[in-house]
Order: sequence, then structure tokens, then C-alpha cells
Amino acid sequence: MPPVRACIFDAYGTLFDIAAPARRVAALPVGAPIAPIWEAFAESWRRKQLEYTWLRAITGRHADFRTVTEDALGWSFEAHGIAPEPALRDALMALYEAPDAFPEVAGMLDALAAAGVATAILSNGTPAMLGSAVAAAGIGARLGAILSVEAVGVFKPAPEVYRLGTAAFGLQAGQIAFVSANGWDAAGAADFGFRTIWVNRRGAPAERLPGRPAAVIRDLAGLPAILDGWRGAP
Repeated sequence: MPPVRACIFDAYGTLFDIAAPARRVAALPVGAPIAPIWEAFAESWRRKQLEYTWLRAITGRHADFRTVTEDALGWSFEAHGIAPEPALRDALMALYEAPDAFPEVAGMLDALAAAGVATAILSNGTPAMLGSAVAAAGIGARLGAILSVEAVGVFKPAPEVYRLGTAAFGLQAGQIAFVSANGWDAAGAADFGFRTIWVNRRGAPAERLPGRPAAVIRDLAGLPAILDGWRGAP
């Protein structure tokens, strides 16, 4: 196979901790309604958010990721029997716009930069959401590009989205590593032709979908070593 020359990252769940908004708001006075159930709340919010992206892609009824995220949040309030107080909703959305990066992210990106690996984000997020998240994490200088599905108007795992990555770098899919913590995204990217790494933080079973990741890791700390091998580095 050709050597890998660039690395593309999914954002939410991969670089950014999507449970952090609910966890952090639950510790605040405004978050009292979700405090006892914040983990279940975060799970249902994320699950419904993803379901809405897939359903909108299938039906051709695109709405941007912020709208989808707000819709999923409203559904989760009702599902858990929580009144959708504006202050609580606003606090959760504000932290979703500036989520915590996983602790190994900055060091991993520094290692890739030192090795001369070109990097980018390719995400369902809107450009504004991604810009806010990257700025909050302080990793903007470590990334070469931030690519949003809004350029094509459909969510992952549509092939049109992954083509944004090959176009951005002017490379063939096999020359690009794609890194995601979402098993379905890793499968979709692998089926497209990327050399895919699945960050399986929770020890989940492999997805029964076309496309299998070329490597599986528990967190991003091990990524530079894998890419060294794929680049033919000594």
C-alpha cells in the first residue's frame, strides 16, 4: 500500500469529549435536574443526535449540526421527564460549543507535527461549531484544515463527505489515515478507501458494516507510532 501522507480526524467523540457538557453542567446549580442522571442523559442526547443525522441524510432533509444537536437535546429533555428550562438548555449548548478535548490530544498533535504529518478535522459540525471547539481546546495551530459537511450538505457516512478529505490534500484515499472514535464512521471511511484507525475508548464490538478499520486503539496516545509505520518512518 502507498505510504500515508496525511491524517484526518473526526471531531466529536474523537478529539472532543461529548460527555463533558452534561458532566460539567450537572455540577452547576442550573444543572440540578440532570445531576442524578447526567451519564444517561448524555448518552440519549448523543444517540438521538446521530440518529437525526442519519435520518436526515437518508431522506435528503438536511439541517445543520447545531440544529440537529438542539433538536436531540429537546428530545432528551422530554425522554427523561425534564422541563426544558432555557437556562439549562443554554448552558448545555454553550458547553457543546466549547467541549473538553481528551487529555492526550495536544501531545498527540504535537508529535504528528514534529513528524511532518499533515492534519485536518472532517466533521458533521458546522464551521462555527468546529471553530469554537478548536479555539476552546487551543489546538488550532496544530491543525492544517477544518472541514465541515456543510460544504456538501449531507452528513457522514455519505461518500461525498469523505471526498472533502481527498480534495483538501490532493491525495488518493489510501494515502490518508482517518481517525474516528465512532465505529460506524470508521467503517464508512474504510469503505471509502481511507486507512482507518478506530479509537475504541469503550471496548465496543466491531460494527457489522462494510469497511473495517486497519487498526484499533484505546486512545489517541498510540496514534503517532501507528502512523510512523504507515509512513515508512525509521
